[in-house]
This record gives sequence, C-alpha cells and structure tokens, in this order.
Amino acid sequence: MTREPLMCTTSLDESLGSLEELAARVQELGRAYVRYSEGPERDVEESVDTESGLTLPGLSVNPLHPEEWWTRPIEDWLARQVCQYQELQEKNPDRFAWVLRGIEVGRGPDCEPLLRGVVPIARLDERLLDEAAARYEERFEAGKGPED
Repeated sequence: MTREPLMCTTSLDESLGSLEELAARVQELGRAYVRYSEGPERDVEESVDTESGLTLPGLSVNPLHPEEWWTRPIEDWLARQVCQYQELQEKNPDRFAWVLRGIEVGRGPDCEPLLRGVVPIARLDERLLDEAAARYEERFEAGKGPED
C-alpha cells in the first residue's frame, strides 16, 4: 500500500482578510481545514502528540466545513473553529493560521482530523483573526462547558 505524501506543495500565495471571504472559499472547496503552525514550508514532518510523544500519521488540523447539523451561519462556525487553537499563535508568534485541503488519514488524541496529501490554500490575515475573535465572543458563550 502506497502512503500519501505529507505535503503536495508548500506554496501559500493567497491571503484571506474576512470571514465572508473565508466562507466563500470554504463553500467553493467543499472541505477545508485550518492549521496554526510556522507554515507549510516548515511542516515537513507529521504532527506529534506532545503528551505521549507519539508521531501522528498526518498533520493535525481543525475542520472549517460545517457539519450537517450546524444551522447557524457559516461565519459563526468559522469564527469558532478559527479561535479554537489561536492560543498556539499567542504562545509562539512564528505560528500563523492557514487554510488547507488534504486527505483525512485518521484522528488525533483530541479527535482532530489528521491530513496527508496537504495542499495549502491561503493564509488567514490578522483582520480575519480579529473579526473571528470578536464574533466568537459576541455570538457564543466562549469557554462555557457542561459544568459551568
């Protein structure tokens, strides 16, 4: 059995500046994901589960395409998904958010999709990240859990 390469290309030329632009791109692609890292040129190896030290079979990502049960606007879904791992950028300013496509080859320890055959699509501009954070705070009970 031939294993899909991790990255198909490392080119990342496009930038998206608003949730509206991101929504249009995700709807065009059908399935898309977001990743916080130092970019496709640096993602030359699979993700590692930091708690166990195990190498995962692909890159850890967060889905941008809404699930079928999602009835709110796609921009709400996108804001929530983009904000889920934004702390990675806060902890390491060399990391940034970028959109990608790929083949799901498994799930990570947090049930996140793992991708191979990655094709970078676009970088998420700071304006988009700010808009996503504002929308997430405004439209969600951010951080609320079942015991809160």
